[in-house]
Amino acid sequence: MSSRNPWEDRFSGIVTFIAVVNAGSFSGAAFHMNLTRSAIAKSIAKLEQRLGLKLFHRTTRQQTLTHEGGMYFEHCLAMLDDLDSLESELRDGQVGPEGRLRISCPTLFGRHCIAPAIRKLTRQYPSIQIETEFSDHVVDILSAGFDLTIRLGKPTDSTAIIAKKIAVQRMAVFASPSYLNKFGTPVALNDFQQHRGILYGRAAHTYSWPIQSDDGKTVSITPPGTEIYDDLQVIADSAVEGGGLAWLPSWLGAPYVESGQLKQVTASQRAKPIDIYIVWPKTKYLPRRTRLLIDYLAEHVPLLMAH
Repeated sequence: MSSRNPWEDRFSGIVTFIAVVNAGSFSGAAFHMNLTRSAIAKSIAKLEQRLGLKLFHRTTRQQTLTHEGGMYFEHCLAMLDDLDSLESELRDGQVGPEGRLRISCPTLFGRHCIAPAIRKLTRQYPSIQIETEFSDHVVDILSAGFDLTIRLGKPTDSTAIIAKKIAVQRMAVFASPSYLNKFGTPVALNDFQQHRGILYGRAAHTYSWPIQSDDGKTVSITPPGTEIYDDLQVIADSAVEGGGLAWLPSWLGAPYVESGQLKQVTASQRAKPIDIYIVWPKTKYLPRRTRLLIDYLAEHVPLLMAH
Protein backbone atom coordinates (compact mmCIF):
# COMPACT_ATOMS: atom_id res chain seq x y z
CA MET A 1 0.00 0.00 0.00
CA SER A 2 1.43 3.37 -1.01
CA SER A 3 1.83 5.96 1.71
CA ARG A 4 0.42 9.48 1.44
CA ASN A 5 2.81 11.97 -0.15
CA PRO A 6 4.16 14.31 2.60
CA TRP A 7 4.02 17.24 0.18
CA GLU A 8 0.31 16.60 -0.24
CA ASP A 9 -0.18 16.93 3.53
CA ARG A 10 1.96 20.04 3.52
CA PHE A 11 -0.06 21.86 0.89
CA SER A 12 -3.33 20.61 2.31
CA GLY A 13 -2.42 22.24 5.63
CA ILE A 14 -1.63 25.53 3.88
CA VAL A 15 -4.94 25.51 2.00
CA THR A 16 -6.81 24.81 5.24
CA PHE A 17 -4.88 27.57 7.04
CA ILE A 18 -5.77 30.14 4.36
CA ALA A 19 -9.41 29.03 4.48
CA VAL A 20 -9.54 29.57 8.26
CA VAL A 21 -8.04 33.06 7.95
CA ASN A 22 -10.45 34.05 5.18
CA ALA A 23 -13.48 32.59 6.98
CA GLY A 24 -12.50 34.01 10.36
CA SER A 25 -13.14 30.74 12.20
CA PHE A 26 -12.66 26.98 12.08
CA SER A 27 -16.41 26.48 11.68
CA GLY A 28 -16.56 28.89 8.73
CA ALA A 29 -13.65 27.15 7.03
CA ALA A 30 -15.26 23.76 7.64
CA PHE A 31 -18.47 24.95 5.99
CA HIS A 32 -16.68 26.31 2.90
CA MET A 33 -14.45 23.23 2.54
CA ASN A 34 -17.24 20.75 3.27
CA LEU A 35 -15.28 19.23 6.16
CA THR A 36 -15.93 18.80 9.86
CA ARG A 37 -14.67 21.34 12.36
CA SER A 38 -12.54 18.68 14.01
CA ALA A 39 -10.87 17.90 10.67
CA ILE A 40 -9.99 21.59 10.27
CA ALA A 41 -8.65 21.80 13.83
CA LYS A 42 -6.58 18.65 13.32
CA SER A 43 -5.06 20.01 10.07
CA ILE A 44 -4.11 23.33 11.74
CA ALA A 45 -2.65 21.49 14.75
CA LYS A 46 -0.46 19.36 12.46
CA LEU A 47 0.67 22.50 10.61
CA GLU A 48 1.56 24.28 13.86
CA GLN A 49 3.41 21.18 15.08
CA ARG A 50 5.44 21.02 11.89
CA LEU A 51 6.28 24.75 12.05
CA GLY A 52 6.93 24.69 15.79
CA LEU A 53 4.84 27.79 16.50
CA LYS A 54 1.30 28.98 17.10
CA LEU A 55 -0.51 30.49 14.12
CA PHE A 56 -3.69 31.58 15.96
CA HIS A 57 -4.80 33.13 19.21
CA ARG A 58 -7.81 30.98 20.06
CA THR A 59 -10.90 31.98 22.02
CA THR A 60 -14.28 30.30 22.29
CA ARG A 61 -15.70 32.64 19.66
CA GLN A 62 -12.96 33.35 17.15
CA GLN A 63 -9.41 32.79 16.02
CA THR A 64 -7.03 35.69 15.36
CA LEU A 65 -3.61 35.44 13.79
CA THR A 66 -0.46 35.64 15.87
CA HIS A 67 2.37 37.82 14.58
CA GLU A 68 4.04 34.75 13.11
CA GLY A 69 0.69 33.59 11.72
CA GLY A 70 0.25 36.89 9.92
CA MET A 71 3.69 36.61 8.34
CA TYR A 72 3.03 33.02 7.29
CA PHE A 73 -0.33 34.00 5.79
CA GLU A 74 1.20 36.77 3.66
CA HIS A 75 3.91 34.44 2.35
CA CYS A 76 1.40 31.67 1.63
CA LEU A 77 -0.73 34.08 -0.39
CA ALA A 78 2.32 35.26 -2.33
CA MET A 79 3.29 31.64 -3.02
CA LEU A 80 -0.18 30.80 -4.34
CA ASP A 81 -0.21 33.97 -6.44
CA ASP A 82 3.12 32.95 -7.97
CA LEU A 83 1.75 29.46 -8.65
CA ASP A 84 -1.37 30.91 -10.26
CA SER A 85 0.74 33.24 -12.41
CA LEU A 86 3.02 30.39 -13.49
CA GLU A 87 0.06 28.19 -14.46
CA SER A 88 -1.43 31.11 -16.36
CA GLU A 89 1.87 31.65 -18.17
CA LEU A 90 2.05 27.99 -19.17
CA ARG A 91 -1.58 27.97 -20.29
CA ASP A 92 -1.12 31.17 -22.29
CA GLY A 93 1.77 29.54 -24.11
CA GLN A 94 -0.61 26.85 -25.34
CA VAL A 95 -3.80 28.78 -26.15
CA GLY A 96 -2.67 32.41 -26.33
CA PRO A 97 -3.38 35.27 -23.90
CA GLU A 98 -6.70 34.97 -22.11
CA GLY A 99 -8.37 35.83 -18.82
CA ARG A 100 -9.44 38.90 -16.88
CA LEU A 101 -7.50 42.03 -15.94
CA ARG A 102 -8.46 44.87 -13.60
CA ILE A 103 -6.93 48.29 -14.21
CA SER A 104 -7.35 51.65 -12.49
CA CYS A 105 -6.50 55.00 -14.08
CA PRO A 106 -7.15 58.74 -13.62
CA THR A 107 -10.57 59.67 -14.94
CA LEU A 108 -9.94 62.13 -17.77
CA PHE A 109 -6.56 60.74 -18.78
CA GLY A 110 -8.08 57.28 -18.78
CA ARG A 111 -10.96 58.29 -21.04
CA HIS A 112 -8.75 60.03 -23.59
CA CYS A 113 -5.51 58.06 -23.52
CA ILE A 114 -6.14 54.63 -21.96
CA ALA A 115 -9.63 53.50 -22.96
CA PRO A 116 -9.05 53.85 -26.75
CA ALA A 117 -6.00 51.56 -26.48
CA ILE A 118 -7.92 49.03 -24.38
CA ARG A 119 -10.75 48.94 -26.92
CA LYS A 120 -8.29 48.10 -29.70
CA LEU A 121 -6.55 45.45 -27.61
CA THR A 122 -9.72 43.61 -26.59
CA ARG A 123 -10.92 43.53 -30.19
CA GLN A 124 -7.58 42.11 -31.27
CA TYR A 125 -7.56 39.57 -28.39
CA PRO A 126 -11.21 38.69 -27.64
CA SER A 127 -10.22 36.11 -25.01
CA ILE A 128 -8.92 38.90 -22.75
CA GLN A 129 -11.47 40.70 -20.55
CA ILE A 130 -10.36 44.08 -19.14
CA GLU A 131 -12.27 45.79 -16.34
CA THR A 132 -11.26 49.47 -16.15
CA GLU A 133 -12.10 51.75 -13.23
CA PHE A 134 -11.69 55.52 -13.49
CA SER A 135 -10.75 57.47 -10.37
CA ASP A 136 -8.60 60.48 -9.59
CA HIS A 137 -7.77 59.02 -6.17
CA VAL A 138 -4.53 57.08 -5.87
CA VAL A 139 -5.51 53.47 -5.24
CA ASP A 140 -3.53 50.91 -3.28
CA ILE A 141 -3.01 48.33 -6.01
CA LEU A 142 -2.12 45.59 -3.52
CA SER A 143 -5.15 45.88 -1.24
CA ALA A 144 -7.64 46.89 -3.95
CA GLY A 145 -6.89 43.85 -6.10
CA PHE A 146 -5.93 45.61 -9.33
CA ASP A 147 -3.58 44.01 -11.82
CA LEU A 148 -2.38 47.37 -13.15
CA THR A 149 -2.76 51.06 -12.33
CA ILE A 150 -1.80 54.21 -14.22
CA ARG A 151 -0.06 56.89 -12.15
CA LEU A 152 0.66 60.51 -13.01
CA GLY A 153 4.04 61.03 -11.39
CA LYS A 154 6.54 58.48 -10.07
CA PRO A 155 5.05 56.13 -7.44
CA THR A 156 6.77 56.16 -4.05
CA ASP A 157 4.24 54.27 -1.93
CA SER A 158 5.61 50.71 -1.86
CA THR A 159 8.58 48.49 -2.58
CA ALA A 160 6.18 45.65 -3.50
CA ILE A 161 5.32 47.20 -6.86
CA ILE A 162 7.03 47.67 -10.21
CA ALA A 163 6.63 50.95 -12.12
CA LYS A 164 7.40 51.49 -15.80
CA LYS A 165 7.47 54.94 -17.40
CA ILE A 166 5.37 54.87 -20.56
CA ALA A 167 4.85 58.53 -21.50
CA VAL A 168 5.42 62.17 -20.58
CA GLN A 169 2.57 64.63 -20.03
CA ARG A 170 3.40 68.24 -20.82
CA MET A 171 1.39 71.15 -19.45
CA ALA A 172 0.71 74.65 -20.76
CA VAL A 173 -1.52 77.68 -20.16
CA PHE A 174 -4.45 78.12 -22.52
CA ALA A 175 -7.12 80.80 -22.97
CA SER A 176 -9.87 81.65 -25.44
CA PRO A 177 -9.29 84.28 -28.16
CA SER A 178 -12.14 86.35 -26.71
CA TYR A 179 -10.51 86.42 -23.25
CA LEU A 180 -7.09 87.37 -24.65
CA ASN A 181 -8.61 90.08 -26.86
CA LYS A 182 -10.33 91.56 -23.83
CA PHE A 183 -7.61 91.25 -21.18
CA GLY A 184 -4.41 90.85 -23.21
CA THR A 185 -1.86 88.04 -23.32
CA PRO A 186 0.45 87.58 -20.31
CA VAL A 187 4.11 87.72 -21.31
CA ALA A 188 6.16 87.99 -18.10
CA LEU A 189 5.44 85.78 -15.11
CA ASN A 190 4.30 88.80 -13.09
CA ASP A 191 1.58 89.42 -15.69
CA PHE A 192 -0.29 86.31 -14.56
CA GLN A 193 -1.31 87.97 -11.31
CA GLN A 194 -3.26 90.55 -13.34
CA HIS A 195 -5.34 87.82 -14.97
CA ARG A 196 -8.15 85.52 -13.93
CA GLY A 197 -7.28 81.84 -13.51
CA ILE A 198 -9.53 78.80 -13.69
CA LEU A 199 -7.93 76.69 -11.01
CA TYR A 200 -7.68 73.01 -10.14
CA GLY A 201 -8.36 72.14 -6.52
CA ARG A 202 -9.33 69.27 -4.29
CA ALA A 203 -9.92 68.76 -0.57
CA ALA A 204 -9.55 72.51 0.15
CA HIS A 205 -6.16 72.58 -1.64
CA THR A 206 -5.63 74.69 -4.77
CA TYR A 207 -2.81 73.62 -7.06
CA SER A 208 -0.34 76.15 -8.42
CA TRP A 209 1.17 76.28 -11.91
CA PRO A 210 4.92 75.49 -12.03
CA ILE A 211 6.27 77.61 -14.90
CA GLN A 212 9.90 78.14 -15.84
CA SER A 213 11.11 81.73 -15.80
CA ASP A 214 13.50 83.24 -18.36
CA ASP A 215 16.50 82.41 -16.13
CA GLY A 216 15.54 78.74 -16.01
CA LYS A 217 14.11 78.68 -12.49
CA THR A 218 10.70 77.10 -11.88
CA VAL A 219 8.22 79.48 -10.25
CA SER A 220 4.88 78.41 -8.78
CA ILE A 221 2.09 80.70 -9.96
CA THR A 222 -1.48 80.84 -8.71
CA PRO A 223 -3.47 83.50 -10.56
CA PRO A 224 -6.47 84.93 -8.70
CA GLY A 225 -9.66 83.13 -9.63
CA THR A 226 -13.22 82.50 -8.56
CA GLU A 227 -13.60 79.13 -10.30
CA ILE A 228 -11.96 76.07 -8.72
CA TYR A 229 -12.74 72.60 -10.04
CA ASP A 230 -11.38 69.10 -9.52
CA ASP A 231 -12.08 68.19 -13.16
CA LEU A 232 -9.77 69.26 -15.99
CA GLN A 233 -12.50 68.89 -18.60
CA VAL A 234 -14.68 71.41 -16.73
CA ILE A 235 -11.69 73.77 -16.56
CA ALA A 236 -11.20 73.43 -20.32
CA ASP A 237 -14.91 74.06 -20.92
CA SER A 238 -14.77 77.24 -18.83
CA ALA A 239 -11.68 78.44 -20.69
CA VAL A 240 -13.44 77.94 -24.03
CA GLU A 241 -16.28 80.13 -22.72
CA GLY A 242 -13.79 82.90 -21.89
CA GLY A 243 -13.62 82.23 -18.16
CA GLY A 244 -9.88 82.92 -17.90
CA LEU A 245 -6.49 81.26 -18.12
CA ALA A 246 -6.39 77.46 -17.76
CA TRP A 247 -3.51 75.15 -16.87
CA LEU A 248 -4.11 72.05 -18.98
CA PRO A 249 -2.28 69.01 -20.35
CA SER A 250 -1.15 69.65 -23.92
CA TRP A 251 -3.07 66.59 -25.16
CA LEU A 252 -6.28 68.10 -23.79
CA GLY A 253 -5.71 71.65 -24.99
CA ALA A 254 -4.37 70.82 -28.48
CA PRO A 255 -7.74 69.91 -30.11
CA TYR A 256 -9.23 73.20 -28.91
CA VAL A 257 -6.26 75.08 -30.39
CA GLU A 258 -6.75 73.29 -33.71
CA SER A 259 -10.43 74.25 -33.74
CA GLY A 260 -9.65 77.87 -32.84
CA GLN A 261 -11.51 77.72 -29.52
CA LEU A 262 -8.35 78.19 -27.45
CA LYS A 263 -4.88 79.66 -27.86
CA GLN A 264 -1.77 78.35 -26.14
CA VAL A 265 -0.34 81.12 -23.98
CA THR A 266 2.87 79.47 -22.74
CA ALA A 267 5.16 77.00 -24.47
CA SER A 268 4.88 73.49 -23.03
CA GLN A 269 8.68 73.45 -22.63
CA ARG A 270 8.33 76.07 -19.88
CA ALA A 271 6.37 73.66 -17.67
CA LYS A 272 7.84 70.77 -15.71
CA PRO A 273 6.68 67.57 -17.45
CA ILE A 274 4.77 64.88 -15.59
CA ASP A 275 5.94 61.31 -16.13
CA ILE A 276 3.22 58.70 -16.72
CA TYR A 277 3.79 55.29 -15.14
CA ILE A 278 2.10 51.93 -15.39
CA VAL A 279 2.30 50.05 -12.08
CA TRP A 280 1.79 46.40 -11.17
CA PRO A 281 2.47 44.18 -8.13
CA LYS A 282 5.90 42.61 -7.96
CA THR A 283 5.68 38.92 -8.87
CA LYS A 284 8.01 36.24 -10.21
CA TYR A 285 5.69 35.25 -13.04
CA LEU A 286 3.73 37.88 -14.92
CA PRO A 287 0.81 36.46 -16.93
CA ARG A 288 1.11 36.93 -20.65
CA ARG A 289 -2.12 38.95 -20.78
CA THR A 290 -0.62 41.41 -18.26
CA ARG A 291 2.65 41.73 -20.19
CA LEU A 292 0.67 42.21 -23.37
CA LEU A 293 -1.37 45.08 -21.89
CA ILE A 294 1.74 46.75 -20.44
CA ASP A 295 3.54 46.65 -23.80
CA TYR A 296 0.42 47.71 -25.68
CA LEU A 297 -0.14 50.77 -23.47
CA ALA A 298 3.54 51.70 -23.61
CA GLU A 299 3.30 51.74 -27.41
CA HIS A 300 -0.11 53.37 -27.90
CA VAL A 301 -0.52 55.88 -25.04
CA PRO A 302 2.19 58.28 -26.34
CA LEU A 303 0.50 58.18 -29.77
CA LEU A 304 -2.90 58.96 -28.26
CA MET A 305 -1.41 61.84 -26.25
CA ALA A 306 0.10 63.28 -29.45
CA HIS A 307 -3.27 63.42 -31.26
